Order: sequence, then C-alpha cells, then structure tokens
Amino acid sequence: MGSHVAEFYARRGHRVLIFDNLSRAQLLQRRGADTSHNRIYLERYPSIHFVKGDVRDFGQLHSTMAGVDAVVHTAAQTAVTTSLSDPIKDFEVNALGTLNVLEAIRHSKANVSLVGCSTNKVYGGNVNGIEIVEMDKRYSVRGEYAEGIPEGFPIDNCEHSPYGCSKLAADLYIQDYAHTYGLRAAAFRMSCIYGERQFGVEDQGWLAWFTIATILGRPITIYGSGKQVRDVLYVGDLVRAFDAFLQGKGDPGVYNIGGGPNNTLSLLELLDMLEKLSSKKPLIGFGDWRKSDQKIYISDVSKAKRQLAWEPEVSPEEGVKKLVSWVRSNAHLFVDGA
Repeated sequence: MGSHVAEFYARRGHRVLIFDNLSRAQLLQRRGADTSHNRIYLERYPSIHFVKGDVRDFGQLHSTMAGVDAVVHTAAQTAVTTSLSDPIKDFEVNALGTLNVLEAIRHSKANVSLVGCSTNKVYGGNVNGIEIVEMDKRYSVRGEYAEGIPEGFPIDNCEHSPYGCSKLAADLYIQDYAHTYGLRAAAFRMSCIYGERQFGVEDQGWLAWFTIATILGRPITIYGSGKQVRDVLYVGDLVRAFDAFLQGKGDPGVYNIGGGPNNTLSLLELLDMLEKLSSKKPLIGFGDWRKSDQKIYISDVSKAKRQLAWEPEVSPEEGVKKLVSWVRSNAHLFVDGA
C-alpha cells in the first residue's frame, strides 16, 4: 500500500518522503524480495526520498517529519500469526509506533493531516455473531448487516487476537488525537486490500498469496471450509479514498474501507477465478480453522461514499487479472519463497 501511495503522489508532482525500516519480511519470518523490490521500483521517481527509520524511534521520526504536510501511516506488523508468537513486538510496532506518529504530528508546527491504516480485526469475534447462511461456495449474510459491518459495530467483549488488540489501540489513539488535540486524522478500517507489488504469504495477504502459489505451482492450505468471505478492494481504489480525506473531504474519525457488498469473494471463489485467469489448477489442501478467523467480513462503505464522495471502481475480476499479470511478469522475485 505504501508504495502505491508514494507513486500516486509522485506522479502528481508532490515531494514524497518514505520512512521505513524494511522489516516486513523479518516480521513475517520470510526471506523476502519485497524488502528491496518496492523501494528500488520507486527510485524511478526523483521526487521520492527514502529514509531508513523505525516508527518505534520517536526522535528520528520527529526530526524526519519536519515540513511534512500529510502522513499516510502504513507501517505495521500485519499478521495475526506473528502477533500470537511475538505479542510484545506486535504491540511496539502497531500501538507504540502509531502513538509516536501522532505525537510527532502533534509537536509539528505544520497543520498535518493523517490517514492511519486500521483493520476489520478491531471488531474481533463479534463479527462471527451476525446471522449468516452457508451456501455452496460461500457464507452469506442475512438480516441487519446484509450491507456490511458499519463503523458503530461493537468492538468489546470478544476475542481479538494480539494483532486485533494492538491495531484497535492504534485506532483509538488516532480517534482521540483528532478529538483531544484537533488533528485532522482518520483511521481507515480496511478489509482485504490487494494489487500489484504485493508479496503475499500464507500468514498475510491471502489474495496475493493464492495468486502467487497458483501461478508458481505451490501448495495452498485452506484453513476451515474455504467459504470464508471478504470484501476485496483494489489498491488503486484505496489510495483514492486516502487522497479524498487528505484533500479535505470527510470528517476526522473512522471509516470502514473495502470493496463493500458489491465486491466480495470467498476463498473457493477466488481459486476458481485464478484457475480461469491463469489456466492453472491451484494445488489445494485443507486444515483446521485458525484462531481468531472471521467466517465473513464485509465493510459497510456507505459513510465513505457519503463523506468522501468515493466508491470502488475496479471489480474483483479486473483487479485479480492485474495481479495475475504482475505475478507472471515478476515470477523471478518469488524464488526461494521471496
């Protein structure tokens, strides 16, 4: 997401500063071409400047942010599984890191706007309490939440996972800094974001991981029935939503951001789509349900549509087709599990 944000603004003539410690592959315990590929890709834009830094280091963050007009905060520990094995690092990166970003903005002399990347995991196990019906290849929602989960959906008294807790803490701090200190800040609670230059692995980025595994002939394990459903949002549509807020549309606070009820896929439906688009049959196995999995999550994006004058434009089939093309053209990046 960060690389697409940087490219979006560079193409529009803005100076872009990337602050990144390049730790994603390490956090996910992977050897990763993604550590360098997206950074090297962005070197084609002379207006993009890279600083190697860590959001846990407030001093470096504060000094680097001098003169910045807007912040898109995408730095995070992104996997539920990693949060279960190392909850302290998960908290330090997601909660403390976000607090440092907010404090750096608060102490800045500029009027800085912030978009923070939150997640549907803040709703935790409560999502599994909504009324659903099991169909041939997917779960479907019935009743009150047929149009998706709204921003006011309960977050308390349920299982979250350490990842869900750390992201919720960050989310609440963003809201409170907007309220208490008057920052123009919003937490975007995202569903499944996908697109080119996404190095998905089994633990994070399931849509990209299924695409990579299918094209490279690697085995895919489905945990649960495979009928789990997410609303999926192409990364270019996400960046447009970020930009709408940073350009002054909408109120500070919280937005649920995803493909909404018109752009949903189950795991099994994605695998069928990938077989059609790639002419390769995915190698599928099944395992037990994983801790903190949600059977179905669909974002109610009506607030974003209303306040940001935004809505998704890229359909799942169109977006997945773009991703398939990118993976095919860059298959060399995934050697040795990159």
